[in-house]
Amino acid sequence: MVRIRVLVVDDHRIFAESLAAALAAEPDVDVSAAGSGPAALRSLERAVAEGRRFDVLLVDSELGGNMPGARPAVPVQEGNAEGLVDGISLVAGVRSGHPHVRTVVLAEKDDPRRAALALQAGASGWVAKDCSLSRLLTVIRGVLRDETHLPPALLTGVLRELTAARKHRTESERLVESLTPREREVLRCMVAGLGRKAVAERLFLSPHTVRTHMQNVLGKLGVHSTLAAVALARRAGVGPVDLGHGGRITVEESSSA
Repeated sequence: MVRIRVLVVDDHRIFAESLAAALAAEPDVDVSAAGSGPAALRSLERAVAEGRRFDVLLVDSELGGNMPGARPAVPVQEGNAEGLVDGISLVAGVRSGHPHVRTVVLAEKDDPRRAALALQAGASGWVAKDCSLSRLLTVIRGVLRDETHLPPALLTGVLRELTAARKHRTESERLVESLTPREREVLRCMVAGLGRKAVAERLFLSPHTVRTHMQNVLGKLGVHSTLAAVALARRAGVGPVDLGHGGRITVEESSSA
């Protein structure tokens, strides 16, 4: 018999232990529980090291507290594991670091926006916490066949959210494309969290020149703060500059920096 290894991730201990016990009663399911995102990541790493990796994660959508829209998904390699506090961020982290693991989000209520964020982060399903055990087992087995599971009542709302997200991404990409190569490098430095002085040192420019580039970036992107510029850059798929590379960044452009 092929056994399915499931990890329940929920900071409500009674719920997590009760669900784990119910799943463990199934003859083909092995189940463990974790009470936080960091604990889940440690369990995943330990399982891989021991050669008994997990197949499915069941993740509380409000893990660590309800933070609707306030926190972007954070891949494992881009942040401290201790910072992965909410369910959607954990989904993205697992997708990045353990792509073989399927994740299913467990939710107290139907929320098209959160469900769309979960799917974008890499989740394979969204299930109500008050669903039947048989329904949950159907979803667990289904995602292992690369199926995506959503409640029918959520489908229209999720499709609408995903369509809007694609529209925003397309607009963000168009704005980023309006930047010069040098301005795009400055934007990548901003995404990496570098201040004006650090950007100047990295690009071998004067602080005044960097200030001008940053102002041009904000103007072309139509935003009024560095945080807003970074958020737009992330939507457009712009990543941070590689901070491990200490040499000069060379860009091609028609005008001098």
